[in-house]
Amino acid sequence: MSDLAFKAAAAKELDAADELAGLRARFVLDDGVYLDGNSLGALPAAVPDQVADVVRRQWGELRIRSWDESGWWTAPERIGDRIAPLVGAAAGQIVVGDSTSVNVFKALVGAVRIAQDGAGDDAGGRDEILVDATTFPTDGYIARSAARLTGHTLRPVTPGEVPAALSERTAAVLLNHVDYRTGRLHDLPSLTAAVHAAGAVSVWDLCHSAGALPVGLDEHGVDLAVGCTYKYLNGGPGSPAYLYVRKGLQDRFDSPLPGWNSHAEPFGMRAEYEPARGALRGRVGTPDILSMLALEAALEVWDGVPVAAVRAKSLALTDFFLECVDAYVPEGRVESLTPVRHEERGSQVALRCSAIAGDVMKRLIERGIVGDHRRPDVLRFGFTPLYVGFADVERAARVLAEVLAEVA
Repeated sequence: MSDLAFKAAAAKELDAADELAGLRARFVLDDGVYLDGNSLGALPAAVPDQVADVVRRQWGELRIRSWDESGWWTAPERIGDRIAPLVGAAAGQIVVGDSTSVNVFKALVGAVRIAQDGAGDDAGGRDEILVDATTFPTDGYIARSAARLTGHTLRPVTPGEVPAALSERTAAVLLNHVDYRTGRLHDLPSLTAAVHAAGAVSVWDLCHSAGALPVGLDEHGVDLAVGCTYKYLNGGPGSPAYLYVRKGLQDRFDSPLPGWNSHAEPFGMRAEYEPARGALRGRVGTPDILSMLALEAALEVWDGVPVAAVRAKSLALTDFFLECVDAYVPEGRVESLTPVRHEERGSQVALRCSAIAGDVMKRLIERGIVGDHRRPDVLRFGFTPLYVGFADVERAARVLAEVLAEVA
């Protein structure tokens, strides 16, 4: 039996045994292979009707009454509680709203203020922020601005360098759970423990892990975390992000962006600011209701889905893709940047391509295999276990080999 026939048969068997295969019907998909859910998740089938109801009935008919009658006012914390189990958090610790960038700013400045508050007379000594040197650029930009505004020094280090870089000067540490380029999964439990041992405050960016693997925010004592909802949570383009504030820190969380929505008495219209209790103090202004309620409908696809099963399938999919690439693609044409070890792998595979990577990805997309390209030479493939199957994986690797043969 040829490699092609063997892998195709193996994919068929794996799909037949897949306990999550039925979830694919909860999404709007075409005949192609969509491997870009690490950038933008596919459309959940329940979303269009929900958005139509929000526009036509809730806004069109009920109008302002919908703030109460349709639950608009409580949407940020209600939807936060739906996300909470997906990141290992109890209810009452996540608020949804604003962009990831805005929430990174709130979390990082808030972390610095918590560190200063806890340091007492030694607060002036904690004058440094550590940031993941390999982070998505915006996190770095925000961290630099936060450091400048708070009078702190910003020190970029790789996640592996964090334990040695921590000191009595460290106020806060901003890290990515999964590297957006390579798919490398960083050790959240041990790094969080190291940050706490140094007396600093941890902030985690979960954009590339939430909805793909267990996070364990409460279990591992994470202080603050942020994440987007348009990747593995399938909330739609530009859907609102979220902010997690650990319950034990909520009374000490001093947001740098206080707004009327986070006021203890929002309709009191008082000049003096008094923060609301709990995670609500992470709110700022009027919630973006249309995209927020689209997200709420999108999260229905998670009903009855255990994150552990999603993680198991994610690892099986990425393993199988790497096996197929190894079988189909001639040696030397691509190099995997994604770790082999499961404990170091997120839910994507990044391949360094010896050909012109941008041209290769363009040709793949023309043939229905949708991934993305990161300059200069990386092909990224994201595996969303809720709707990606093993036959999809085999087909993607096979077409990749065909395209590489054309551009040799």
